[in-house]
Amino acid sequence: MKKMTLALMTVAWVALCVRPVAADQAADEATIRKEVAAYVAAFNQGDAKALAAMWSPEAVYTNPLSGDQVVGREAIAEQFAAIFNENKDIKLSAVTESIQFISPGVALEVGTATVMQPDQEPEESAYTAVYVKRDGSWLLDRVTEEDVPVVISHQDRLKDLEWMIGSWVDQDDQATVVTTCQWTKNRNFMVRMFAMAIGDRFEHSGMQIIGWDPAAGQIKSWVFDSDGGFGEGIWKQKEKTWHIQSTGTLPDGSKMSSTNIMTYVDDHTFTWQSINRIVDGELLPNVDEVVVAREGAVGGSK
Repeated sequence: MKKMTLALMTVAWVALCVRPVAADQAADEATIRKEVAAYVAAFNQGDAKALAAMWSPEAVYTNPLSGDQVVGREAIAEQFAAIFNENKDIKLSAVTESIQFISPGVALEVGTATVMQPDQEPEESAYTAVYVKRDGSWLLDRVTEEDVPVVISHQDRLKDLEWMIGSWVDQDDQATVVTTCQWTKNRNFMVRMFAMAIGDRFEHSGMQIIGWDPAAGQIKSWVFDSDGGFGEGIWKQKEKTWHIQSTGTLPDGSKMSSTNIMTYVDDHTFTWQSINRIVDGELLPNVDEVVVAREGAVGGSK
């Protein structure tokens, strides 16, 4: 069996079918930033039709003022028209904080929006917008918002994993995997973006979100990859070692499970291995322990 590297180790996938990630993400990011500016301009001009045209045909829009939810461009145009009729001189500003690509045709924009109305205090919210690429154009598909500032934070529950913040590299003679970890704005979650390259060609990428589940009283993670696989994990700590019990669904619908083991060595190094790997009832070989280095550190990127 071909040796697996950290690209699939993080989520314990068996990547049977991989598709290339878009090569020119810089151009796509620039396009999305222009779309954000055009969206704000159309909003401030009270142009409901122009705003609706920036959403995908099957998009779901939630009115941030009333909470009403509608589906499709026609309904979205009617919602915006109602907003502008009921709230004269309403204005919007938006600041994009980050844009991440989940796959060549799906992007995640995180930012802060401020709604301003005469004789009222500005209302600020943090938003996450999902963009989809259709016929060469990037269109809004979903937007979620939350008030700023966020009072509740579970950062202290994740403090023993804070060493993961930053960029990491796992490399062998077959592939290179780069993983970047960062806090979300309110530090309730950690987001890990990973991408695998074989030679100079990207083959696989994805996103893992790590957070505290207050109902279950434990750390959990959720992962989504560029091929359509997804899953979740339960994290348990023993001194400097974490055991992650992972379950998920592969792109072809197969069910998988595994135990992934991460061990902190120092601020620049950790080890990773995967055991008890099962796909649709078939037990697969364990993955040998690999050493992962912080990018730029000794043993890191080459």
